[in-house]
Amino acid sequence: MTNPSKLGRGLDILLGQASSNEQSDNNLKILRINELQRGQFQPRDDVNPDTLNELANSISAQGIIQPLVARKITYDKYEIIAGERRWRAAKIAGLTEVPVIVREINDQVALAIGLIENIQREALTPLEEAKALRQLIEDFKMTHEEISHVVGRSRSSVSNLIRLLQLGNDAKQLLSNGDIEMGHGRALLPLSNEQQLEVGNQVVQKSLSVRQTEELVKRVLNPKPATSNTIEPHIQAHTDSLNKKLNSKTEIKDNNNKGRIIIHYQSEDELNNILSHIK
Repeated sequence: MTNPSKLGRGLDILLGQASSNEQSDNNLKILRINELQRGQFQPRDDVNPDTLNELANSISAQGIIQPLVARKITYDKYEIIAGERRWRAAKIAGLTEVPVIVREINDQVALAIGLIENIQREALTPLEEAKALRQLIEDFKMTHEEISHVVGRSRSSVSNLIRLLQLGNDAKQLLSNGDIEMGHGRALLPLSNEQQLEVGNQVVQKSLSVRQTEELVKRVLNPKPATSNTIEPHIQAHTDSLNKKLNSKTEIKDNNNKGRIIIHYQSEDELNNILSHIK
């Protein structure tokens, strides 16, 4: 689980101020619902309608306790940086105005705030978080190390999350649906897209752990050579001849002209009969 205190410190670094939650009377405004619009850097792809309705009911009863955070983009429009769920729920609840802290925020900080807010609530899927982290790299040239300080994760955790974006579409869908976890997804990375789907389906059907999935992937990548049960015609001919002569089941195990002969018997009489033919 991500440490919230680390997230707060990371955000402070970006904002360049003592606390990201500071509410100044000069910055706190009451804005009309239609003056706000969805943030372009919102990392979430979907919002659960059930939880959104629950939040709307809470807002109807108690109002919005924590103001939204937004930045001004035109004279009468504001882009939501943090609090899109509260904004959507407020519309469902029938509110016409909401409290908003207006800040002068650049794109890098806007993306980081949206990402951090959702991580704090554990609201992002692994792939949503991975996409947002990659955007920090591509749009703002941040390193994995810098991102780790901002979002409160280890550098290796950041790298592992971003690697999930290398999964095939079918495996990504399993991950997005919650059918498999991040650890499962990471284990599937060495496989082809077809193998990822095949193994992913086995993970779901058999409820495999991450460790079991890793072992299964190893077996897929390094299959044991199939043992051939094909008997050479001349070996089969010798076997048939011995079976007939000894009146017993025999096996010839040949390996490049070396091997062994196995003679089966079911009684002492059969053994004596075999020995009489050998003597």
